[in-house]
Amino acid sequence: MRVAVTGASGNVGTALARALLAAGHDVVGIARRPPPVTGRYGDVEWHAVDLTSTEAARQLAAAFEGADAVVHLAWGFQPSHDIDYLERLGIGGTATVLGAASAAGVPHVVHQSSLGVYSPGLDDTPVDESWPSAGIPTAPYSRHKVAAERLLDDVAAQHPEMVIARTRPVLIGQRSGASGMLRYVLPAAVPAAVLRFLPVLPIDDRLRLQLVHADDVAQALRAVVERRVGGAFNLAADGLLRVDDLAAALGARHLQVPLSALRRLADLSWRAHLQQVDVGWLDMAYQVPVLDSGRARTELGWTPRYDAATVLAETLAGLREAGHDATPILRRRTVRDGLLRAWQGRTVGRRRLP
Repeated sequence: MRVAVTGASGNVGTALARALLAAGHDVVGIARRPPPVTGRYGDVEWHAVDLTSTEAARQLAAAFEGADAVVHLAWGFQPSHDIDYLERLGIGGTATVLGAASAAGVPHVVHQSSLGVYSPGLDDTPVDESWPSAGIPTAPYSRHKVAAERLLDDVAAQHPEMVIARTRPVLIGQRSGASGMLRYVLPAAVPAAVLRFLPVLPIDDRLRLQLVHADDVAQALRAVVERRVGGAFNLAADGLLRVDDLAAALGARHLQVPLSALRRLADLSWRAHLQQVDVGWLDMAYQVPVLDSGRARTELGWTPRYDAATVLAETLAGLREAGHDATPILRRRTVRDGLLRAWQGRTVGRRRLP
C-alpha cells in the first residue's frame, strides 16, 4: 500500500513510518521540516509542506496522488500564546488535508484525534467511544481537536465513498520523543538533567494518568489502514497511574497542593511567559475521562506491548537523557541550542510562522 502521513517527522509520525516500512508499505512523509533524505528515514518519500501556507492544498494534492490512505498526524502545540496560529494549523490544516484527500481521490483518511475531545469524566469508570465529545472548554487544544472532528463528520456526510477513521489516544510517550517534549515544557536554560533531582512533586492527588507507547499507537494506526476501517478508536495501554506512581517513578516525595492553587500558578506563570504550557492542559489532566480501548482490541486485534508503568519509565528516562531522533522536530535538546535559538527569537514559545 501507498500511505501518505502528515506530521511524519514527529513523535507518532516517526513510529508510524517505522511500522509501515517494516510491513513493506510505501510511505509518503509530509512535514514542514523534513529530515535528511539519507539515514534512518531515508526510505520515506518526503514532501515539505506547511499546512498553514496558501500553497498547502496544491502541494498536498500532489503528494496524495495514488495514495491508498492518508494518515493525518500533523498538529501544533506551540506557541501557546498564538492561538490564531494553532487554530490555523489544527483546524485549518485538517480542513486542507481533507480537501486535498478528496481532490486526489484518496479512499481512506485516518485522523489522529485525542483523549482531549471527550467531555469531562464523572469518575474513574472507563468510557468507550460513545462518550460525549464536547471537549474541555478551557483548553484551546481540546477545543481545536473537537472542531477538527466536526470537520471529519461533515466530510463523511458529504463523501460517503470515503472511509474516515479517527484514533483517540491518551498521553503518548517514547524515549526518542523526549527532546521534542522537553522543548514544549522546559525553559531553554534548564538542562534535562534537572529531572533527576526533584525532591518533591507538588501536585493535587486527584490526578490519574493513562499512557500509551508511540510504537503501540503506530501499530493501531497500521491496523486501521490495512483493514480500511472507519469510526473512532480509543487507544490506551493497560494500567491507570496515580500520583504515588508518578512520585515513585520520579524518586520524589508527593506534596499535596490543591488544584485551585496549581491553576493560579500555572496561569500566572504562563501569562508572564515564565513557562509555555497554558492552564488548559492542567484542566484536561484533571477532567478527561478514563478510556476503554476495547474496540481497538476487538476490531483491530490491537494488543499494546507496553503497559502504562513501562511507558512512564521509558519516557522519564528519555526526558532525563534528552532522548532524540533523526528529524528536526525530535533533534537532541541542549541548553546551548536552546539559548542560541532564544537569542535569535526562534524558540517554540516565540516563533511566528506565515
